[in-house]
Amino acid sequence: MTATRPVPAPDFVGYPEVRRHVRALLDGRPGTHRRPVPACPKWTVTDLLDHVLEKAEGVLERHGGTLPPAVPREVPELLDRWDEIGDELDRRFADAGGRSGEVLVMDAYTHELDLRAALGVPPPVEHLAWAPSFAVLVRGFSGSIAGRGLPAVRIRTTGGSAWTAGAGRPEVTVTAPAHELYRALAGRRSSSQLTALDWSAPPARWLPAFTWGPFVPPPRPGV
Repeated sequence: MTATRPVPAPDFVGYPEVRRHVRALLDGRPGTHRRPVPACPKWTVTDLLDHVLEKAEGVLERHGGTLPPAVPREVPELLDRWDEIGDELDRRFADAGGRSGEVLVMDAYTHELDLRAALGVPPPVEHLAWAPSFAVLVRGFSGSIAGRGLPAVRIRTTGGSAWTAGAGRPEVTVTAPAHELYRALAGRRSSSQLTALDWSAPPARWLPAFTWGPFVPPPRPGV
């Protein structure tokens, strides 16, 4: 049977969903703004939000947009500025066909998950940014596998969706819940956690491929 995959939502749909979720997480928790974010060492919650806003500002400038006046870098003002810039980006993404901002969506969604972990809030059961973000991660992981001359890996969620990372016929399959696979590909799972996933063969030779782009497995198990 052919495995099904979730259809990636356009950037202008997934990106505002991340912003809505992050605002909902932070609006009611003013006492958490200086809390550390374990997935991003040396960052606080405010630093995380500052980062996703800086990413948005950079993308808007590259798309030819003009940034609004600067604001104090505190959570309420950062949220408002992110929405203002995000609304403009959503329009530009829509005009471009809804696929030009995939990396930005992936970065923002990944940090939403980091924020949830820091606040002790479970990941959402469904999220419009998951599928396009996961597709970006699979492409990056695929390039890492190919660049190391490793055989391809079959990536399967426990729900039955499947992807091939690397070139050629997969020699091994790794199966896990969708959220765990996402966190694994995004550098949020340690080598011991990666090894503990359901592999069809010993995974040691593929573990180095989980270091790619900005992502490096943490030395200690991630939440």
